[in-house]
Amino acid sequence: MHVVGITAHPTGQWVTQAARNLLMTMEEHPGRFRFLVRDRDAKFTAAFDAVFGAAGIQVLKVPPRAPRANAYAERWVRTVRTECLDWILIRSTRHLHRVLTVYLHHYNIARPHRSLDLQTPLTVPSPAESRHGVGDQPIECVDVLDGLIHEYRRAA
Repeated sequence: MHVVGITAHPTGQWVTQAARNLLMTMEEHPGRFRFLVRDRDAKFTAAFDAVFGAAGIQVLKVPPRAPRANAYAERWVRTVRTECLDWILIRSTRHLHRVLTVYLHHYNIARPHRSLDLQTPLTVPSPAESRHGVGDQPIECVDVLDGLIHEYRRAA
């Protein structure tokens, strides 16, 4: 997951620019994505689709009135709300960006996912595991978002 921008009033032009920004940050992973599944909101214009088409990504539209067709996105929205946003009073756009960035780091690096056999989407070896065998060091608790989320890792 990535935060590509935050606005209270997204327009077709804003969403298209956010798509360009996303593709620029993903240049280090060429060919990693083949499809973009999107709903039929009017802000997803032909220019939006063209941005992804130029990058070789096929844009697939969800059928009308079919909320189950985009289950991954629906599940993501539910997860970020129940694990994070329902517990924090957001003060500003800048605060929302900070909270989502920290949560996404946790989601991508530290949170186990059942669909990945309790692995994380992005694996980063900890320094303790690379120097020593697993189990040599004690476990430490690290608070994320001022204690809203707890991560556990081997102490260095």
